[in-house]
Order: sequence, then C-alpha cells, then structure tokens
Amino acid sequence: MISRPPGPADDRGPARTGAPELPLALYVHIPWCVRKCPYCDFNSHAAPTELPVDDYIGALLADLDADLAEAPESRTLASIFFGGGTPSLLDGSAILRILEGVRQRLSLAPQAEITLEANPGTVEHDRFDAYLRAGVNRLSVGVQSFDDAALLRLGRIHDARTAAAAIQAARQAGFDNFNIDLMFGLPGQDLRGALEDLERALEHEPAHLSHYQLTIEANTVFAARPPTLPDHDRAWDMQLACQERLASAGLAQYEVSAYAREARRCAHNLNYWRYGDYLGIGAGAHAKRTGAQGIERRWKRKTPRSYLAATGNVARVAGRHRLEAREIPFDYALNALRLNEGFALSEFEARTGLHRTALSPALDIAVSRGWIETTPTRVTPTAHGRNFLNDVLELFLAAAPKARPARIAATLVRSPA
Repeated sequence: MISRPPGPADDRGPARTGAPELPLALYVHIPWCVRKCPYCDFNSHAAPTELPVDDYIGALLADLDADLAEAPESRTLASIFFGGGTPSLLDGSAILRILEGVRQRLSLAPQAEITLEANPGTVEHDRFDAYLRAGVNRLSVGVQSFDDAALLRLGRIHDARTAAAAIQAARQAGFDNFNIDLMFGLPGQDLRGALEDLERALEHEPAHLSHYQLTIEANTVFAARPPTLPDHDRAWDMQLACQERLASAGLAQYEVSAYAREARRCAHNLNYWRYGDYLGIGAGAHAKRTGAQGIERRWKRKTPRSYLAATGNVARVAGRHRLEAREIPFDYALNALRLNEGFALSEFEARTGLHRTALSPALDIAVSRGWIETTPTRVTPTAHGRNFLNDVLELFLAAAPKARPARIAATLVRSPA
C-alpha cells in the first residue's frame, strides 16, 4: 500500500518547475515501403515510382525547426531512431543529410545510439557501409520469419536467403549491434516451426531480438480477410518455449517483446518506457515533451502528401493533447509496466510531477491480485502479472476516463526496436 497525502490532485496537470531534467530522444519517420504488408497497421504507404527524397528531407528539417522555434531545446539527444515504413529505402547520403541537419540544430551525446530500421530486400553491402559512415551505429532488421512459406503468407518482399544475406552484409560492413524482428503465432505455424524460426535467428548471434506474436489489427488486410492463426493455448506454448530458448542463448527478456545481450538493450525504446521525452519529425510521427506547464503529446499529419504540403507551418501538426493529472498514471503505466524491472516510485514522481499516491487505487488492486509487487521504493510486475498486462492497464484506465482505450492494444504488440 502507498500512504496518501492530504488534498486532491489538480486536474489541470502538475507543474514541474525545478524538476530534474528528463532524457531527450528523436524519432524520424520514413513513411514509404515497397509494399504494404497485410498485417501492418503502422503508418506506412506504398512508395511512388520516384521517392521525393529531397523534398522530404527538407520537410523533416523544417518540421524540426518549427518544433524548436515553438519550444527551444537545450537538452542533448541521447538517441535517434529512423522508423517506418522502410527507412532503408533511403540511401546513405540521404540519411547523412538528415543527421547533419539534426546535428546543426541539436547536440548529440558522444555515444548517442542511432538506429535505422532495415528490411531485407531493400539493402545491400554498399548501403550498409554508407549507413555506418553516416553515423548509424545500430540496425533493426525486419526479418519476421525465416520460413519462406510463412514470409509469402505475410506478404513480405524477401525470402529467408535474402534475410540471411542482409544480416551477413550488415556484419561485414561493421555492424555488431543489431536487432532481429521475429514473429510467432503465424498462419499455419506450430510449436516446432516457431522454435525452428528462432534457431535460425539465433544462428546470426544478434545483440537484440524482438519476439512478438502476430495479432490481427483493425484497418489491415488481415482484419478484412483474417488468416487462421494458432489458438491461444498453442500460441502460449510457443511463447513460453521461445522465452526459455532465448534465455539459454544469453538474450535476457527486459520488456514485453524485447530480449538483449548484456549492455545491448535498446536505449531509444528504454527512454519511451521510462517516460523520457522525445521529439518526433516526419509523417505521422508522435512526440512527448515535458515542461513547466505539464506533459504534452503531439502528432504530425499522417500521409506523406499532406505532410509535405504543410512543410514547416503549423498545419504539419495534426493534433496535440496536454495530459490532465488524472490521465497521467495510465499514460505512465502504459509505458513503464512493459519493463520487467518496473519502475522506482521516485522516478514516477520526478517524471510526472505527481505524488506516488496518484497510482492508487489501481496499484492496490493489482497487488491484491498478484499482478504487481511493491516495496517502499519500487513497483514491479510479477511474472504472473506480465501475462495479464492488459488487465493491469485496464485498472489504471478506469481512473482515467479521457484516456484512449485503444492504446492498450499496442502494449502486447511490438515497439520498433
């Protein structure tokens, strides 16, 4: 139990004058891909015959300029993440121009993690060399499966041989820090198939592996024409068996779908989950910034066409929302409870401006059900609770009527890593 101070919370949201400085990251969204996959609900769009690379880079940097003009930023960037879509559709010179533009506007930490998502079939050895020279020091390779039949059903443009060749080319170029994205619970997949897929991924000795269950998302081709997926019990067996194999391979689970070798956890995603701040530029990019007036989330225009049409002006921002005090515990839990380590109560207070008692009564109920463990200083999901994360979050949502229930669905699906 967490003892309560006297007095109600202020619904206008907490002021944070004098609060510790939060870490800052930058997300850069590249919205195009070769072909939209039938399971994908990310903001991705089939690429035109000729990508408007110059115009888009100009729009990205104008977007950043406008964000910084509205709220100047003196913090140093701890990480940059190029997500998509398929960022590897852009060559090394384009990535370099973006990074040079960012460096002209913001300071980067000396060891800043700079990640780029790459899809097999859109990269070759020379391009990996160019990414490394541009400053990218971490890759996330979207393999999804090493089974050719599964890849075909998933609508991927590569086969298993192409995926393996891309990983090998990245290694030869000098990348030793890379993530492999791998799904389980695929159409027609059984436990043996899921473990074989995982073994093929482990042969490449990734520093990090994102392992997550295929789910049917609204507004996708699979939602309109659902494939037959393994039932809940079979998918659960796959998850448990794969978790055990990952642990034996030296990849420790630290988040719902993330496994890493020592010192190779994704710094960019850790900043999200620990409720740090981040800027977001590009079509559909989201951002979170914390200031004296509270916590604001904002998002940019979603389609490449509308985003480019609004280059540098206020219309590039599709929406913004300043969180009220009653919304923040859910918003915080949605991120921090993804982590196996949970969070320190002092960190909750420092990063939200709220007293720790704002987490009650949801936390008290979760503890009574065996989903959460607490000490005087820390909140940690139990192994049992990690299996019921959506149920835990619903407790926090019940106390936050203005929060969006649909966001819960994202908790057990991957975050790009």
